[in-house]
Amino acid sequence: MRVVFLITGSGGSFYCSNCYRDMLYMKAMRKADGITASAIPLYLPPDSSVEDQGFDSHVFFGAISMYLREKVPIFRKAPDFLDKLFDSGPMLRIAARQAGTTRTDGLEELTLNMIRGDNTFREHEVNRLVNYLVAGGKPDIIHLSNALIIGLARQLRKRADVRIVCSILNEDDWIEEMKEPYRTNSWKMIAAEAENVDAFVTPSSYFRELFISKTGLSGKNIHVVPIGIDPGATSQDPVNVNRPSIGYLCRFNRMNGFDRIVDSFIQLKSEKRIDALSLHICGGFTGDDKPFVSEQLGKIRKRGYMDSLKIHHDFQAFGKRRFFESISLLSVPVRKYDGYGLYILEANAAGVPVIQPSTGAFPEIVSGTQGGIIYDPDSVDELSNTLYRVLADPDLRAGLGRAGRKNVVEKYSLDSMSNNLLEVYLKLA
Repeated sequence: MRVVFLITGSGGSFYCSNCYRDMLYMKAMRKADGITASAIPLYLPPDSSVEDQGFDSHVFFGAISMYLREKVPIFRKAPDFLDKLFDSGPMLRIAARQAGTTRTDGLEELTLNMIRGDNTFREHEVNRLVNYLVAGGKPDIIHLSNALIIGLARQLRKRADVRIVCSILNEDDWIEEMKEPYRTNSWKMIAAEAENVDAFVTPSSYFRELFISKTGLSGKNIHVVPIGIDPGATSQDPVNVNRPSIGYLCRFNRMNGFDRIVDSFIQLKSEKRIDALSLHICGGFTGDDKPFVSEQLGKIRKRGYMDSLKIHHDFQAFGKRRFFESISLLSVPVRKYDGYGLYILEANAAGVPVIQPSTGAFPEIVSGTQGGIIYDPDSVDELSNTLYRVLADPDLRAGLGRAGRKNVVEKYSLDSMSNNLLEVYLKLA
């Protein structure tokens, strides 16, 4: 069976859990017997750490050419050589670092155009993609990375006669930031185009129910496939960090609660509740985030705590492992109601306990790993109290680390995810 993943890339400028999830899906399928799996990036290239793991070098629907076609009508009939120039690796990596690639403002129509299955302005690019897909032998399954590109399902089924699987996770992060009527229209159009998808997969029951509530779909073909990781990639004994340290792994922005972890760290330091406490942050940011990040670092600098801050600039495989080895626990106190939280599995696999708010899918995940504590109410004071409770109790911290590591190995392995995903594929094929 030949499976091709169409993955929307982030360009590698910040930690993107959805991008990492897609990479894990492909990695899991490449381990399965009788499966040939590869990935084609859309919009932006993948980060450099996965380019040699089955990702194609060609980028389709390049972010620059797509944007120009949407905003400047003359570019809708641009010659191929201009597309190749705009969508070259160096140009797209520059685009990935810019502010506008990760916010909805100005991209509402482009979003609807990718959801709408009968849109014709991108017909040339669809033809190019289909021709490329079938050149090496028609795939059995095409797996779309999210519902924001669900419009491709209709075109791919019609032109290539293949089965379509679509991942769903955190589309609401993008759609709910859009102004009306774009927000409502996006959910309505996703529901209409869903008839062209043979199966949806999502890693949490929480997001399955959210997606059903937003679209009105029955959910009969929405399968919960928990994410699995390779514990060996981050394995270590449960944490035994000499100096107490709080870890944060995510994009540095307000939605992910970066200011909350900073405020909690400052609160604990100023109250002198934990001696020699440090804060380790990892995950990167975009141009849009720079003023916000500067403001948060300014608060730490003003209090005189910069010597207790460690910024880990490398959030790829090796750098991430070094990050986990340096922290006592992990917390990403997001404001949004997250549909998953892959960093929880990554931390637990490394024997690191997690502290998360009782929102979204977090209670579901932590209940499965037993490798952390969920706090409520969702406030900085409660976060500080929970961090203190775990930091001040080495036995509790070690016990949570051991339980998290054990359950990730037993219940959230790459092999387990591979089997569950393969079951979905085989029912279709």
